[in-house]
Amino acid sequence: MSTITAALGTDRARRLRAALTALLAAAAAGCVPFYFAPFQVFQLTMVLLYAVALAGLNLLVGFGGQISLGHGAFFAAGAYAAAVMLDRYDTGHLATLPVAAAGCFLLGLAFGVPALRLRGLYLALVTLAFAVFLPPLLKRLEPVTGGAMGLTVDKLQPPAWSGLAEDQWTYFVVLGVTATALLLARNLLRSRVGRALRALRDNESAAEVMGVRLSLHKTLAFAWSAMFAGVAGCLYTWVIGFVSPDSFGSVLSITLLAGLVIGGLASLYGPLLGAAFVMYVPSVSQDLSEAAPGVVFGLLIIAVMFVAPTGLAGLPGRVLGAVASRLPRTTAAPATAAPATAAPATAGRTTAAPDRTPEPGPAPSTPPTPADPAVADSEPVGAPPRTERE
Repeated sequence: MSTITAALGTDRARRLRAALTALLAAAAAGCVPFYFAPFQVFQLTMVLLYAVALAGLNLLVGFGGQISLGHGAFFAAGAYAAAVMLDRYDTGHLATLPVAAAGCFLLGLAFGVPALRLRGLYLALVTLAFAVFLPPLLKRLEPVTGGAMGLTVDKLQPPAWSGLAEDQWTYFVVLGVTATALLLARNLLRSRVGRALRALRDNESAAEVMGVRLSLHKTLAFAWSAMFAGVAGCLYTWVIGFVSPDSFGSVLSITLLAGLVIGGLASLYGPLLGAAFVMYVPSVSQDLSEAAPGVVFGLLIIAVMFVAPTGLAGLPGRVLGAVASRLPRTTAAPATAAPATAAPATAGRTTAAPDRTPEPGPAPSTPPTPADPAVADSEPVGAPPRTERE
């Protein structure tokens, strides 16, 4: 009973700590646009929308154990879906979000079916081919996509009752969508689908023996991941107000995967850290070296992976483990034995320890010598009786 009570208390404390952390994070995020410049608010908004894309990629790569180098294509599909609806059909911004999410979910579902027969490097090459193939296709569909010139659409405009600037209103809208997406990813991973994805990542054969349907959950992993990327692409259109095929090249797909690995695979906080890395490190590289920003960006990636092989999300645990291993270990003091009852000592004499040497036993009997005539005439024990002839 005490064990159950302690477990309930621990679970309640964990939930309370998580709720307090969420409230503090929400309060800090709500104060951000009022204390930073518009450009810095724009950068934070981009971090949030990249976090949505990385959260979807984390479902597929981190928890599903599959490799994708084509998520930039799903990102572009969501962005163009929103841009076409805003430019051609003059719909509201919020109406484009469910359309982009549903369209990319179906696109990921269709892409996941043929990908069932592939794994490892072969799957990575197929997804990369999809990312390379999409930008030229968008340029060919000029009546719909605007061709190489792209599409320019209106950005989010704050309502009059809000009293906020354009960048502040956009930040809060993207923050709400990002929080909803991350909460959905968290609940999805704690459901039956999330447990099935972990089982497939660890051992497909064992998962199949336990009743996990490989084809269904692999396809759903691609579909959910593509949906998150499509939502991020829709947010990109809201924030930037312009889309073009050159904005969604294969470099975007590789950058998203690198950001996820740097942030931390199979971590709920890894997408946020990876999104910050994707957003800020290229600008820092540009400031350090205007001639070769790509070289500086690559060197920074190598340095981060050398310091934190498990990603930035696992860096605190790695540091704490290193510090704990260097601390001196305290050895427990040996237990003192209970004092034995001492015999009363005689004044002026010391009692000698009892001699525990075993006493010698009786010497083995030796057979009598035949010098004795009585013994000579006697027959040995067990000998056959003598006959008269003898």
